[in-house]
Amino acid sequence: MVGSSDKTTDILVCGAGATGLVATLALRGLGLQVSLVGKLDTLRTARTVALLDGSVRLLKNLNVFPLLLPHAAALRTMRIVDATGALFRAPTVAFHASEIGLHAFGWNIENVDLADQLRPLVADHWTDDRLVRFEFGRDGVSALCATGQTITARLIIAADGRHSPARAAAGIGTREWAYPQVALTAILGHRVPHQDASTEFHTRQGPFTLVPLPDRPGPRSSLVWMMAPTHARRLRQLDGPALAGAIERQSMSLLGEIALEGPTGTFPIAGLRVERLTAPRLALVGEAAHVFPPIGAQGLNLGLRDVAHLVDCIEAGAGDPGSASVLAAYAGRRRTDIALRTGAVDLLNRSLLSGFAPVDAIRSAGLVAVSAIAPLRRSMMRAGVMPSGPLPRLMRG
Repeated sequence: MVGSSDKTTDILVCGAGATGLVATLALRGLGLQVSLVGKLDTLRTARTVALLDGSVRLLKNLNVFPLLLPHAAALRTMRIVDATGALFRAPTVAFHASEIGLHAFGWNIENVDLADQLRPLVADHWTDDRLVRFEFGRDGVSALCATGQTITARLIIAADGRHSPARAAAGIGTREWAYPQVALTAILGHRVPHQDASTEFHTRQGPFTLVPLPDRPGPRSSLVWMMAPTHARRLRQLDGPALAGAIERQSMSLLGEIALEGPTGTFPIAGLRVERLTAPRLALVGEAAHVFPPIGAQGLNLGLRDVAHLVDCIEAGAGDPGSASVLAAYAGRRRTDIALRTGAVDLLNRSLLSGFAPVDAIRSAGLVAVSAIAPLRRSMMRAGVMPSGPLPRLMRG
């Protein structure tokens, strides 16, 4: 780790979550000095991330994906099951990666396992500390660590989460909102093999999603169950076997008998948009730039696309990584993708909660069309894995 004396660097990455760790790894290849500052969260809260094809390509190009493979499970099929009880009930739709020429849509891995594999790769660049004050200038920015060290950089990349101190210090406004939902997360052992298939049950309280994990030694899956806060409080009062039984019933016994593996977790469902993605000497990535419900494995994958595009813009700038032209190019590249993903996830989540018959009919008709029309289904799959348009260099095959 870096010592306590003041230092100067080209790029300072704030936040030691997955987005910040990958950003540090990706930026090292540009021949610039890169420093990472952030406290690492080592708690196991049963949260996982499905790294979709574009993110997998990014990690392969950084030569780190082989380290993740022993801890990850392939997602070859994705199912959507309408469990809303609506009058206009949609058919079950299955998407297969092979239909669009992919071995898998992506790979599911526990957040802690992902961080544990990436952390040693950035050890020489990382300070396990908090940034408590920022001073933005025309030619650079200085940041004060909680331990008293001052770091001066030409660009700060804020990967420090939805409550980003760097974003607040730069005066970037946000629009935040809350949903009447809480997510329960759990790691499950089960009798029936998952067959590399992720299943998303659409319920009146939100999606209930089962995603494959590696067998250890028997079949395992992760769960994200979005529900009303009152329902979450009742479930949290159950002991392990009773909670496992509730999960099995909600899953329609798709995976057979279920047992909890390790602690469960809960978190409130919220959304966030920023008024702009950059400020002088600052670029926002990941949840510092966008927050929405955990539906369709879009969150971290969107953040990693932020990183890949920002690397392209810095590389093309061929000089000052925090220049106005570099930051303008980055904001231009990311604006549409972020707006479309945030809007689509928000719309789907609200449609499940509405209970309004015409909305149910529209959602059902859409799934019928996707199920029946192969070109439409393939187009939807490609859009879910990667947006259209030029790919950043690190996400090319």
